Amino acid sequence: MNIDEDKLAALIAARASTGGRVMVGIAGPPGAGKSTLAEKLCRRLNREIEGSPAAIVPMDGYHFDDVILKARGDHARKGAPHTFDAAGFYHLLTRLRSNEPEVALPVFDRTQEHSRAGARVVTPAQRILLVEGNYLLLKQDPWSRLKPLFDLTVFLPVPKAELERRLIQRWLDHGYAPDAAKTKALSNDIPNAELVMRDSVPAEYDLSY
Repeated sequence: MNIDEDKLAALIAARASTGGRVMVGIAGPPGAGKSTLAEKLCRRLNREIEGSPAAIVPMDGYHFDDVILKARGDHARKGAPHTFDAAGFYHLLTRLRSNEPEVALPVFDRTQEHSRAGARVVTPAQRILLVEGNYLLLKQDPWSRLKPLFDLTVFLPVPKAELERRLIQRWLDHGYAPDAAKTKALSNDIPNAELVMRDSVPAEYDLSY
């Protein structure tokens, strides 16, 4: 079912009004705009709901470090499903689901290309958790264990040509030369995007633009 941003925000707020924690899974291919959507929703919900209850939980903090990826010969595939600590991310979500007093999250620093441990803390007062990442709905184990942890899921579908444009621009913005940026996007990011679009289970809602 398609939904726009306004209706999605209203739906999340309505579910949160019943009490308890609401975990929203925001999935889609790299370059789809998941982080941007999560940030916009977080600002909006915190502005409109007393107590500023929304927080973002990014999957990217569970990237394996470059040292591990290089040792495994996987550095060129950084961002593919097997280059994440999926089991660790699953356990993080189960901790958040159980409403522990305080849960520290790692956050990926794209400018440094590594994760910073304990860079964000979620408390019980943060009742709306906007979990965003490429593989939240992937059919492959262990990713397939994630969907039951969400109260609501949304997928961001974007045409392949637009994804290519955005992903090439992403690497240009990080200082890559045009040919290197194109190679980086087409050799790794786009195959990952194709996997997400092909092998994800349906979300409750697809975001309409």
